[in-house]
Amino acid sequence: MKKIEIYEVGPRDGFQNVADYIPLETKKKIVEGLLDSGIRHMQITSFVSPKAIPQMKDARELTGYFVDKFPDADFLALVPNLRGAQGAWEAGLKSVSYVVSLGESHNQANIRRTHQESYDELLKIREAYPDLDICLDLATTFGCPFEGKKGAGDVVPFIKPYREAGIKTVNLCDTIGVANPAQVRSIIEAVRTEYPDLELQVHIHDTRNMGMVNTLAAIELGIVKVQSTLGGLGGCPFAPGASGNLATEDLAFMLAEMGYETGVDTPKIVELAKYQAEAIPAGQFSGHLFKIQARD
Repeated sequence: MKKIEIYEVGPRDGFQNVADYIPLETKKKIVEGLLDSGIRHMQITSFVSPKAIPQMKDARELTGYFVDKFPDADFLALVPNLRGAQGAWEAGLKSVSYVVSLGESHNQANIRRTHQESYDELLKIREAYPDLDICLDLATTFGCPFEGKKGAGDVVPFIKPYREAGIKTVNLCDTIGVANPAQVRSIIEAVRTEYPDLELQVHIHDTRNMGMVNTLAAIELGIVKVQSTLGGLGGCPFAPGASGNLATEDLAFMLAEMGYETGVDTPKIVELAKYQAEAIPAGQFSGHLFKIQARD
C-alpha cells in the first residue's frame, strides 16, 4: 500500500479568501478537527501584512497556540518576504513556504515584486535564518491569469537559480486551476529530468473541475506530497477567477478507495467539512462529498 501525505492548506489558502474575519476560536476548532481527523502536515497561516490580507492578522497567535499544544505536528506557514519569515520563526515554526509566481505579472499583483526582487529576498531569508526549512511555492506554474498558459520550457529554467541557492523542495501550484493531466505530467517529468534530487509537491485548484484528475496524474508519476483544503475552500485573492481548491475530504476518500494510505479518517473529516461550511457561511466551497452527505 502506497502512502500519500496530504498537506492541508485550508487555514491559509482557504481562510484568506473569506472577506469577513473568521473568529480565532472558530479557526482553532477547525485546525483541531483536522488534527483529530489524522492530518499531520498543515499550512496553518500566512505571515503577511494585515493590510494586504486582514484575515491573517492573528497569524502569530494562532501559530503559537498550536506549536505549543501539538509539538509533534508538522506546521508551516506561507511567507512572501524576510519580515514574514521572521514572524514565522519567532512564532516557533521551523518550516515555511516561500511564494514566488512563475508569471511575473501575478508576482507583482500578489507580492508586489519583480522576479529578481523575489529572488534577492529569498537570499536574505536564507542568510538570516539558515536553519529554516524553505519550500519554494511556485505559483501560477501551469498558467497565469495575466500571461496565459505556462509549460516546461518556462518552469525548468525558472527553478535553476533557486536550486543553486539551496532550495530542495518545490511545490508546483496551479493557482487558477487551468492545468490538465497531460500538462501536469509534462512539467513534472521535465523538472525531474533536470533536477532529479529535487523533492516535488503539487497544489492543484479545482476551478475547472480538474483538481482531482490533475492531482491523481501527479500521484501516478510518484508525487507523494499533495496539498488540498477542507471543503475545497478558497482561491487566490490576487488572481481573477481563481475560485476553489481541491477538497481534502474528497481527495482522502478517492485515495482510500484506490488503496492508498493517507492516515485520514474520512467520516471525521467529512463531518468537519460540514461544520466549517456552517461556521463560515460566506466561504466558497468546491467540495462534493460533504454536500452529498449533508443532503442524505
